[in-house]
Amino acid sequence: MLSSLNLNLLRSLDVLLELRNLTRAAERLALTQSAMSRHLALLRDHFEDPLLLREGQRFVLTERAEALRLPLKGVLADIDGLSQLPRFDPATCARQFEFAGSDYLAEYMFPDILRQVLPQAPRLTLIFRMWQAGRFDILVDEGVDLVTTIAERIPDNLHGMSLGQDKPVCVMAHDHPLCRQATFELSDYLAWPHARITTASDKDSFVDHYLTQAGLRREVRVSVPFFVSALRVVAGSTMLLTLPEHLAARFALQFPVSFRPLPFDAHTYRYWLLWHGRMERDPAHQWFRKQVFDVLYHSIYGITKHENFSW
Repeated sequence: MLSSLNLNLLRSLDVLLELRNLTRAAERLALTQSAMSRHLALLRDHFEDPLLLREGQRFVLTERAEALRLPLKGVLADIDGLSQLPRFDPATCARQFEFAGSDYLAEYMFPDILRQVLPQAPRLTLIFRMWQAGRFDILVDEGVDLVTTIAERIPDNLHGMSLGQDKPVCVMAHDHPLCRQATFELSDYLAWPHARITTASDKDSFVDHYLTQAGLRREVRVSVPFFVSALRVVAGSTMLLTLPEHLAARFALQFPVSFRPLPFDAHTYRYWLLWHGRMERDPAHQWFRKQVFDVLYHSIYGITKHENFSW
């Protein structure tokens, strides 16, 4: 029987039962009186009851109509609730959020994210996981809420906020022979073995693409999964490592390494905080990603605080 009712009829019934007057009910709902009369006729047919009976100059409700009043209010309240976003209060939120990024972010910026988020949402649970380049599917299939990554463009169904951009540089031990040269040419870049980082964002595949297009290749001698491992390898050898400039500048303060601009202009790194469209309107997620973005954007370890160096 409910299939013959629509929301407009239910709202008309609610107002009729409240006001018990067709003219006033039509005015409240911005309907003509003839339209309201048609609604009442359809409602009477549906419930097989007159619902409102004229008594002199007024209408009275039948017993069936009286019995409908409270349940109808509940049904309409539930329907209205479907269109309203749930209220979010970080102080009572017991949700679990998963955040994916590099080991650099985990070491230098994730603690600041915790200090930003947990005092406001003490019942929140945060999980950090390593980001693998190109694995945007984890935002759909594995419950990950946010990722930070380098991307040329934002894939379909993802949303994001830009964290800035910089250029790649070549990192080497501070006593590397290349540090003493006045110039740094492509032939110099290719003359020495290379290390590379295999996890997190795609930091250096553009190098091999550029070299292949030019009919050249480099020798990658060591591949390691973490930034610190790679920096220790480079600091103690003659190997070269291609990194974003803001990371190289940070690591040069911690390790005995130097860096120089690449001898070819091949790439720009663009950094993003990304999430899937399914979370775009979720109030808790909106709050969480704002907290994370604020930390990343203002962090002294991030791209936006990095100042260009003079070579």
